[in-house]
Formats: sequence, C-alpha cells, structure tokens
Amino acid sequence: MIVSQVESDFLRYLLTHDCQPGARLPSLDEISAEVGISVGKLREQFEVARMLGLVEASPRKGIRCLPYDFLPAVRLSLMVALSLDRGAFRAFADLRIHLETSFWDEAVSRLMPEDIAQLNALVAQAQAKLSENRIQIPHPEHRRFHLTIFSRLNNPFVQALLAAYWDAYEAVEFNTYADYSYLQEVWSYHERIVRAIEVGDYAGGKELLIEHMRLIDRMGVAHEVSLPLNAKQPQGVTL
Repeated sequence: MIVSQVESDFLRYLLTHDCQPGARLPSLDEISAEVGISVGKLREQFEVARMLGLVEASPRKGIRCLPYDFLPAVRLSLMVALSLDRGAFRAFADLRIHLETSFWDEAVSRLMPEDIAQLNALVAQAQAKLSENRIQIPHPEHRRFHLTIFSRLNNPFVQALLAAYWDAYEAVEFNTYADYSYLQEVWSYHERIVRAIEVGDYAGGKELLIEHMRLIDRMGVAHEVSLPLNAKQPQGVTL
C-alpha cells in the first residue's frame, strides 16, 4: 500500500481515517492512544502536517483537516533552497519556463471570456501604474497575469509550482526592481500576448511568451531567462 510508504504515524492516521476537508479530528491525546506513540512525538508529526497545509488547529475548533494543496510543501522546500543558495532561483525559474511553455496550448484553450477580460484589466492596471507621476511597480498584476493564464489547468501540481515561482521571485526581491524601460517592455509583451489569445493565435502568443521570458534587466540579473550564448537574439528583446 502507498500509505505504508509515508513515514509518519500522524500522516498515516489522516490517510487511513478519510480526512475530508473540514472534518474535525480527535485530540492528540486520543490519537496517541489509538496509534500507540507518545503525545510528544505525535505533536512533532502534527507540526509537519500543519506545515504541509494538511491540517490546522485552533482552541475553539480543535484540529481540522484541510483540502490537499501541493503548494505549501513546494514553497517550504524552495525557501530552504533559496536560503542555502540564492542562485537556486535561476534553476527554479528555468523549471517555470518549461512548465509555462509546455502547458501553454492546453492552458489558453481552456480560458473563458471572463479570464481574458481579467487579463486585459491587469494590463490596463499595470499601464496605469506606470503612467502615474510616482511610478509604482505593477508586480501584483505581473503575478496575477501569468497565473490567470494557467488558472484553468486541471493540474494542481503545475499550478502549485507556478505559484511557488512567484513566491520565490518575491523572496529574492525581484519584485522591487524598478527600471522603467524594462517594465514598459514587459507590459508591452503582456498586451500583445492578450491580443494573440483573444484572436485565437495561440502559437503567436506562445512565441511572444518565450520572447518575454528572455528579457534581461538593466543590472545584468536575469528576471526571466537568458539566451544561450549561441542563440540568435529575437527582434524586440532587450539584452
């Protein structure tokens, strides 16, 4: 059985007791008596489950099961990796690029009219921020733009990995970068990507996405992905 491969008495308890979202669990004392391990050890295992986003606890509601979400485990591991080596961001960014390009056709074909309207609204919001006297970095719009494109995918693992990328982006503080010409170019690409999606030119939108991901910031740090040394620079991409 797969459950036997899970090295945690508390997690095995959850899995064998059909822990449905919202279900309330017995106290740790009661679970301890049932599974046959000390409350202290069980509490340690409970904390792991809590960090994985599988359960929550409060004085009034006790211990409750939560819906499965891959993101907490990915985010936790990724933040450890970045703490050990900030350069790990580039490797994860490469993974994100392959995910977005690989799932592009499936993702955009599932978008609804309201999703496209949301993408247009995000472009307008970002351009408005860039037009203000005191320019604001449209990072929330940037994050939501990309995640909206892939929001209809029926794959919680891909969606969690893409969301974790933006958490990492913020952790290494790329969201604080404010080169005006870079931001203008980014949102020019975003606007053209939405136009392509609107008319059903998914291949053209994908090419724009790939070009957009090759943008290099003015400080020489890759915000998206650098081109191979022998690759031809695509027209309109700033290096």
